Amino acid sequence: MKPTLPGLHHVTAITGHAQKNHDFYTDTLGLRLVKLTVNFDDPSSYHLYYGDAIGSPGTIMTFFASDNSYPGRIGAGQATVTTFAIPTGSLDYWRVHLQNSGFPVKQLEVWGKTRLEFEDPDGLRLALVEEGDGDTAIRGFAGVTLAQRDPAASHKLLTQTLGFRLEDSTPERKLYRTDQSWLELTTDAGPAGRMGAGTVHHIAWRTPDDNQQAAWLATLDALGHHTSPIMDRNYFHSIYFREPGGVLFEIATDPPGFTVDQPLEELGKKLVLPAWLEPSRDKIQRFLPKLQLPVTAK
Repeated sequence: MKPTLPGLHHVTAITGHAQKNHDFYTDTLGLRLVKLTVNFDDPSSYHLYYGDAIGSPGTIMTFFASDNSYPGRIGAGQATVTTFAIPTGSLDYWRVHLQNSGFPVKQLEVWGKTRLEFEDPDGLRLALVEEGDGDTAIRGFAGVTLAQRDPAASHKLLTQTLGFRLEDSTPERKLYRTDQSWLELTTDAGPAGRMGAGTVHHIAWRTPDDNQQAAWLATLDALGHHTSPIMDRNYFHSIYFREPGGVLFEIATDPPGFTVDQPLEELGKKLVLPAWLEPSRDKIQRFLPKLQLPVTAK
């Protein structure tokens, strides 16, 4: 059976201020902090995971958070906009809510739909688009936008290898879809992006299980992509590779999920470390930025 990528699993970005980041994504956007941990590759910084109430794949916005992060620059070779889905009929609510919260919005018409674009406290570009039912709460990701100097090689990978469908096209941008998410490729002849606070670090696509992930690894290796070995991220298993335009892609498994080390009601309430870092907890906590979490009733 050919492996599948149903849609986005998570998007990981960089923030230069853990507290402002936490307050914006939980208070302003209404997402739940579903995991408070560290960057497994650099335990001196937090790894903050936000999502829906149960941390479903396809709703997770994550951040490497260090108060020492330098500002990045959004440009060619990067994911430039992360778009969330909101319920049909809630666009006016979000326009007023964001503006009253001090975050100006810009309204665009793209692919026949109205999109609200705005920036988080680090300048990370975000957008909202109406897709699906509900009240006003963010439902998860709608899609992501990538900027590239020459999108042709990326088009080939997306359509011939990863199973994306080209749905629409203009001279400036192309729209691709999986079953659950969309991806835009835009042409950008400007300066290359620079990684740092306010930029996306990588985009993760979901795959159902370890068997399909192993199949993806074999497929990508056979095509000559420089793919990482399978890595255990505690809450999912991951492989990484760069698509031809330079954006770092991850393929992440749906299981085991965020309740593997905490019960559902405790998600995000305290710092959780993987077993191999637990002996260094005191040292790690001394170097992490201060982060004030809401006090919850007993």
